Amino acid sequence: TSYAAYVAVIECGSLTAAARRLGRSLQAVSRQLADLEQALGVQLVARTTRSCRPTAAGERFYERIRGVLADLDLARNEVVASAVEIDGSLRIGAPNMFGMRHLVPALAAFMARYPALTVELVLSDQLVDPQAAGLDLVLRFGQPADSTLRQHRLGTVRRVIYGAPGYFAQHGRPLHPRDLRHHECIVRSGVRGAETWRFHNKQGAVAVRVNGRFRSDSIGACCEAAIQGAGVGRGLLYQVREAVSQGRLEVVLQDWLQPQIPYHLLWPATTRLPLRTRTLIDFLVARLGAEQF
Repeated sequence: TSYAAYVAVIECGSLTAAARRLGRSLQAVSRQLADLEQALGVQLVARTTRSCRPTAAGERFYERIRGVLADLDLARNEVVASAVEIDGSLRIGAPNMFGMRHLVPALAAFMARYPALTVELVLSDQLVDPQAAGLDLVLRFGQPADSTLRQHRLGTVRRVIYGAPGYFAQHGRPLHPRDLRHHECIVRSGVRGAETWRFHNKQGAVAVRVNGRFRSDSIGACCEAAIQGAGVGRGLLYQVREAVSQGRLEVVLQDWLQPQIPYHLLWPATTRLPLRTRTLIDFLVARLGAEQF
């Protein structure tokens, strides 16, 4: 349908990649997108020669319909699965903290629905090649760089700046991103660009080079260091939401936005995806795509 074509264009970032995912011709996908825009009477996508980006109206429309399409796919697969027993094993990769807090409950619910299925969850904060690691499915934050993998965007997560109330009581709260130059900043090591923190608001964009005495390749260790008063940290909201609600961390610079981070499901390209994998993808899209992280 034209709705599925539109969702694929937004998630893949181009008409060519969307056509490849859907198994349709480039002309067919382009025509379906144009027909949808004409029917709605609004431009949904800003096109360039190499990419397609949603307009403000297009982004709102995407957020509305992607959950509906995921529910339809899940319902379709559940009907098929009711006639064919889903069994065998699945190996899924995910980042440590997100996997433990959000993916484990989802997988437990999936296993309860399909009792003949076994699941192995492999947690790592390092980028993993699904094929080399023998994984059926990977959840990954950031923009996928490997175009050989199939992908489905689940949504975006918000990045925040945080610190312990005790640290701010002693050193003061940053009121502008440039104030971070005078603070102990906790840096996530092993990540490209981790020492440059970028912000924007109506006043414009600001890039701040930060430094501090504590750094770690573990986001969990960075969060705990901030809780212990070692400095100001940067991370995704879901990673510190519990500590913030408990009063152990405080979010600052909320008037300044940072680039939101997309997160995707990725799986090896294959001509015939096993039903158990396809059903899990649809289940996670319906469940995780509806949540706010």
